[in-house]
Amino acid sequence: MLPREELLKGVENKDDLARIIDQADQAIKTWDIVLTDFFSPPVLAEVQRIFSRLTEVQVVSWGGYPQAERQRLGIARADLPLDPELVQVTALDVAGNFLFDPATHRDFLGAILGTGIVREKVGDIIVLGERGAQIIVVPELVDFFTLSLTQVRSVPVKVQPIELSELRVRPPQKKELTTTEASLRLDAIASAGFGMSRSKMSEAITAGDIRVNWKEISQPSHNIQSGDLISMRGKGRLEIGEVEVTKKQRYRVQLTRYI
Repeated sequence: MLPREELLKGVENKDDLARIIDQADQAIKTWDIVLTDFFSPPVLAEVQRIFSRLTEVQVVSWGGYPQAERQRLGIARADLPLDPELVQVTALDVAGNFLFDPATHRDFLGAILGTGIVREKVGDIIVLGERGAQIIVVPELVDFFTLSLTQVRSVPVKVQPIELSELRVRPPQKKELTTTEASLRLDAIASAGFGMSRSKMSEAITAGDIRVNWKEISQPSHNIQSGDLISMRGKGRLEIGEVEVTKKQRYRVQLTRYI
């Protein structure tokens, strides 16, 4: 048995991590590869941090394509072969004519949840504009979705499985920029990277809208470092590149913003 209580100390997503640890115990006990539901990036980051300390079990993640935000985990004993291809996911095409009644990510998610399926069974939703969307789900629910997901907003839809290679994933847009700041405070770097005032950024941080390496940070004075990833709700992500100290003892920071 894994040291459950010790592993859960200080974690942010305790319920999810507790469930994953239980599944890891199952994998150790049964010598099977255990597959989880889909999880969001903050949970996945905590899993990687916790499981990297363990020698008896291994974990891999996969969400259907390399940049997928929501991913399932495969968990197995350390001495068993395990790679992402063993983490089974299925892609579905949700086709309809949305020209006169456009649907957003929230609309598709609402229609999915309206069938009675919980969010954890669904991965990313890729909105395709007027022709519908593509969704990634656990394979055992394919038949259910083809029969039950029949409408999004006012638009009738037809659902059918597609190959993962048919996913129409748009590469993230990115913008390179450089800022020079008096400190490496989170509010200073993030305000420069996301193009907003420092006071507005401080409000966003204290409101819980900012994560650093997928961990919620509520202190504007938190210091960042090279390699950190800052995410802001509704604004995308900011990757911290090289940090240099100038002759005037200021910090020149290379930033990459993903939209």
